[in-house]
Amino acid sequence: MTLTPPAAGSARIDPLAPGHPGRWENGSVVVCHLDRAAVPVRLASQRTPELLTEHFEVHRPGGRLLVLHRFRPDELDDDVSALVAGELGAVVDSAPVFERVVTGIIRSTVGDPLTAWSTFYANSLAVLRHPERAAADGPPEASLAGFAPVHARALDEVVGTSVVDLGTCFGFLPLLMTERGLDVTATDHTSGTMRLLSAVAAAGVVPEAASRLRTLACDARAVPLVDDAVDTVTAIHLLEHLPTGESAAVLAEACRVARRRVVVAVPYEEVPDPVYGHLCRFDPDTLTALGERTGARFRVDEDHGGWLVCDL
Repeated sequence: MTLTPPAAGSARIDPLAPGHPGRWENGSVVVCHLDRAAVPVRLASQRTPELLTEHFEVHRPGGRLLVLHRFRPDELDDDVSALVAGELGAVVDSAPVFERVVTGIIRSTVGDPLTAWSTFYANSLAVLRHPERAAADGPPEASLAGFAPVHARALDEVVGTSVVDLGTCFGFLPLLMTERGLDVTATDHTSGTMRLLSAVAAAGVVPEAASRLRTLACDARAVPLVDDAVDTVTAIHLLEHLPTGESAAVLAEACRVARRRVVVAVPYEEVPDPVYGHLCRFDPDTLTALGERTGARFRVDEDHGGWLVCDL
């Protein structure tokens, strides 16, 4: 399970590109806000929705995917991802389509691109800081509040004052790290994600991030930093997105860059979730085998998924 699919990070998507008020289009996906934009006539020719859920109405005019919604700005947070996965799984059956739909919901709800994303970040961080306010009856795992313990555990595992976070996606964790006085380099393989995170940090969503957060677009298997560059390297819900066999290369690179500790977290799934872009499955034995390959002292345990912590 991961709450931060690469909705903003795809090479096919510019999350800050200009758009039409209340409507966002990318490739074959169109997302419209029913209260903020008139649905184009050419897209509304199909009267009966293919799918109607609590939050969405879906049509397929001319082979395109049209998603209609009525989200308010105060409802824009990363739980939108869980709603898309849960309600639209029958039609949003791949990571690229998932990315476009989630991005479209955010962009069609608030007109200005940076304001839309800043709203999304501020709302999401508020839930991660105070998950107890979001779900009194116990949050599901596939929610921000349900994922908050993973962020809290990752923060507690950091040693030292400098961190590289691999596969950071939206960058919620690096932003929370800067609030704790850490100097953070957030990395992701897609430049769109890093441009977005830099823009949001500069906009002051987290005041500390303006001076403490650096972004770097790179492959997690080849990080352009010197050996022993930082105290801790984190890879939180990254490895499940990689093809089987590539985890060892990422872990070796993390151990090269870290002076003191490497922290890895993965979901435990029976089957990798394709909507979130998961490609491989992990269990305690898999993590133990990865730890043994590092030659470092390590521990493996379970806490909202699996954890591998290597002390160098």
